[in-house]
Amino acid sequence: MRTHVFCWIMTLVLGACLAGQSLAAISADEVARLGKDLTPLGAEKAGNADGTIPAWEGGITTPPAGYKVGDHHPDPYADDKILFTITAANMDQYKDKLTVGHMAMLKAYDTFKMNIYPTRRSAASPQRIYDATKRSAATAELVNGGDGVTKTVNGIPFPIPKSGIEVLWNHLLRYRGDVAARKIAQAPMTRGGKYTLVKFEDEFSLIYSQEGMTEEKLRNRILLFKQEVTAPARLAGNVLLVHETLNQVKEPRAAWVYNPGQRRVRRAPNVAYDNPGTASDSLRTSDQFDMFNGAPDRYNWKLVGKKEIYIPYNSYKLHSDKLKYKDILFPLHLNPDNLRYELHRVWVVEATLREGARHIYKRRTLYVDEDSWQIMAADIYDNRDQLWRVSEGHSIEYYEVPTFWTTLEVHYDLQSGRYLALGLDNESEMYDFSIKRTDKDYSPGALRRSGRR
Repeated sequence: MRTHVFCWIMTLVLGACLAGQSLAAISADEVARLGKDLTPLGAEKAGNADGTIPAWEGGITTPPAGYKVGDHHPDPYADDKILFTITAANMDQYKDKLTVGHMAMLKAYDTFKMNIYPTRRSAASPQRIYDATKRSAATAELVNGGDGVTKTVNGIPFPIPKSGIEVLWNHLLRYRGDVAARKIAQAPMTRGGKYTLVKFEDEFSLIYSQEGMTEEKLRNRILLFKQEVTAPARLAGNVLLVHETLNQVKEPRAAWVYNPGQRRVRRAPNVAYDNPGTASDSLRTSDQFDMFNGAPDRYNWKLVGKKEIYIPYNSYKLHSDKLKYKDILFPLHLNPDNLRYELHRVWVVEATLREGARHIYKRRTLYVDEDSWQIMAADIYDNRDQLWRVSEGHSIEYYEVPTFWTTLEVHYDLQSGRYLALGLDNESEMYDFSIKRTDKDYSPGALRRSGRR
């Protein structure tokens, strides 16, 4: 009996010790696959068996002829024709390649459809990111059970993932340029199709990916972010500043807000998890920005596997400055004639709320592009286990950088018939990936000095 109790106690002690340790990196043989049968970021380089997904041949590495930095990005696949269209009437024929959310939208809205185009594996990153990924793959480790990552910088930490939390960290740490500034609009849509545009000026200093960065220089930070509301007038002048951390449980994200009415800078600890997103009319949570951001500690992350799924991809038509917002924003959903869907391999990750944790979303299913580690779609469930919201990340290759990133996020609320479109830029200037900033520009003091009214 004493021996049994002793063994039981030692098992608990050993388990507790292992829980606090880092999880080991992959083997040298696996690392060697990167750039061979796998792409430099870990995707399957070969196409699929029936030829509907082609081989990856490097993505778009040079802009189309006539493109100038600052232009809205011309569509390199403008001549592609629609292969077929999925509607509520024929979706059973394609259900093995549809997300649960897309099937629900097809059933709910008879005006929604999915135009399927040829698959183009356009995603590309700079060579230094590929090199850094190979280095990180050999060293990167999860800490605190996956709540943080260590021994990685610049690259994708887990290009050959073994768990759902590793896939999530690949999304959080994917390359989106060194810096970026953008002027975008957000439309919280009513069921009848009415909206008031909210306009933002965003700036990102994506320090994890910056050339010459080291883990020591990071000081547990991933990125610095500033967002100013410029319209409507009642919200204009509000500014949000965020310092995103690599291990948010050890050191939670730091956030501040500037209120023009009070002319004061205040800490904003609630800019996280399921608190409402800025001026979103509660149509998205803080952690839905960029499809998912922030600490992963309120969920258990299960890797379901890899599947071939129809997802939004190469959304250059939706991105075009030839469209006006009225051409895009329809009642119930985006205008489907401006959307492009393709068949791609995605990692499927199931996030389930941890026991004792609180969040308005009980469960999430994420569909993560194998070529870029961008979350392309998400099915989101309420606490009754009913499908509540469906998210899409309409993305393009910003080939002047190069990086694959969203041009428009859309979060559909199936229970209310409303949705939120975030990132509209058709009627504004294009992203600027060359802004000059220092860490001091993202300090609370700089936020105070930048207040406009």
